[in-house]
Amino acid sequence: MRKTNVWGRIFLTRCALASLLLVLVSCSSEKDKVTLTLGHTLDTRHVVHLAMEYMAERLDKHSDGKMALSIYPGGQLGSEREMIELLQIGSLSMTKVSASPLEGFVPEMKIFGIPYLIRDREHFWRVLNSEIGQSLLKKIEKARLRGMGYYDAGSRSFYTKDAPIHSPDDLVGKKIRVLNSPTSVAAVRALGAAATPIAWGELYAAIQQGVVDGAENNPPSYHISRHYEIAKYYSLDEHSFVPDVILASLPMWESLTNQQQEWLSLAMDESIVYQKSLWQEASDKALAAVTEAGTVVTYPDKQAFQEKAKDFHASFDNTPVAEQITKIKQM
Repeated sequence: MRKTNVWGRIFLTRCALASLLLVLVSCSSEKDKVTLTLGHTLDTRHVVHLAMEYMAERLDKHSDGKMALSIYPGGQLGSEREMIELLQIGSLSMTKVSASPLEGFVPEMKIFGIPYLIRDREHFWRVLNSEIGQSLLKKIEKARLRGMGYYDAGSRSFYTKDAPIHSPDDLVGKKIRVLNSPTSVAAVRALGAAATPIAWGELYAAIQQGVVDGAENNPPSYHISRHYEIAKYYSLDEHSFVPDVILASLPMWESLTNQQQEWLSLAMDESIVYQKSLWQEASDKALAAVTEAGTVVTYPDKQAFQEKAKDFHASFDNTPVAEQITKIKQM
């Protein structure tokens, strides 16, 4: 009986949250002013949050105060998965997710989790701005979501608690936290580690308690999360470039007028340019900060990792994404 009551309270709490958000999404108290809600899981110091604040400023300017964006950071409105579900029913306007978990909705998104398919940051943006990158955003609509655009999330590298990663051999026997996507799990396993999906908010404790030996992420996230306090070896192998995707609720989007859609799209595009300009500086500052705090930052030879990834690349031959992979390699 007690367990039933607990689950009942959880259900009622989520229903209340959804009802509250539905009110927030629809409009503000001001006549004819539309206020959209945007939730995400990141710290307010993160460049993604700063870009969202800039988007809010630009939306206010373009609409002459007729539209506003209210931002709820730090997981206030739930996990990434929970916020996606709120988007699908129209109870939340927008959110940010990593591209990898979206492969559950758009299988082709798995290309971003293939190690060493993206060569560098310049190549990364060529792919995102290409027909391939833009078509992936369009395909999200079948899940009642609208892909508004990509944010830079840099390159993902390994960080560990007990020893640095100099080669794939050093990953053997290591439990590494990965993004919750089949491709991310398979990719890190292919490089030699035991891949373990864990929620971002639970990762600090998981490393501290030895549930995992480390994780992989970009420098700003490694720094802001303070994971450098408990995993002091950061090996910049740059095995993948996984973008962040800004999603909008398709029901919300379709409820907007053409003019309102234009204002929101313009603000989104300008925030992409702004976020991109902030990213490299944030990454450099993060590396400097963690180094000063005692992190051992190393730059392993990527060739051994790239050789290790070849069989994983070959596993996508004769699959629906084989043609896209070939085109990306030729860009």
